[in-house]
Amino acid sequence: MHIAILTFEGYNELDSLIALGVLNRIKSDDWRVTIATPSPKVTSMNGVVIEQMSTLEEACEADAVIVGSGIATREVTEDPAIMNVLRGLDPSRQLIAAQCSGALVLARLGLLDDVPACTDLTTKPWVVAAGVEVLNQPFYAKGNVATAGGCLASQYLAAWVIARLEGKDAAEDALHYVAPVGEKTEYVERAWRNIAPYLTAPAPALV
Repeated sequence: MHIAILTFEGYNELDSLIALGVLNRIKSDDWRVTIATPSPKVTSMNGVVIEQMSTLEEACEADAVIVGSGIATREVTEDPAIMNVLRGLDPSRQLIAAQCSGALVLARLGLLDDVPACTDLTTKPWVVAAGVEVLNQPFYAKGNVATAGGCLASQYLAAWVIARLEGKDAAEDALHYVAPVGEKTEYVERAWRNIAPYLTAPAPALV
């Protein structure tokens, strides 16, 4: 399984790197998590430079994709070179998720037609202007498409991906590992309350 986290210039570290950490709690030879970027290196909104682990083209062939957010997402959606590649994303054969302003990318790609979304408060007006209903909740999924709003909701996207690909127990174990000591049960239960209603199956119907 290849899970790609789309990460652009000006990315939000909490979105891309929390998801990366949670997803990598799965220790399996066929489990691969990468940071997919449009260039060899990208710099975060706070100056953290990371190197490309996979390309956008490779991400379009991944089993699951998380579109991270950042301060330059609107510029991303206006870049034909990037958006033309991302038109290769296909929820009929991939899990596709978006964090905060990543929802705007999905909206501009037409992947949120008739699907409400979660996003951050700053991005909400842009997503609404793109014709998408924005929900006042941290996580929502329909079929193979999911969105989350708020930086720390990235844990929900990661857990949803794990649950769809590896099952509920694996997702709960990953969340339990990263949860604060003394709050682990409460933390996992709260996360599961947000995720469980949107799990259509214990494993994805991907082809």
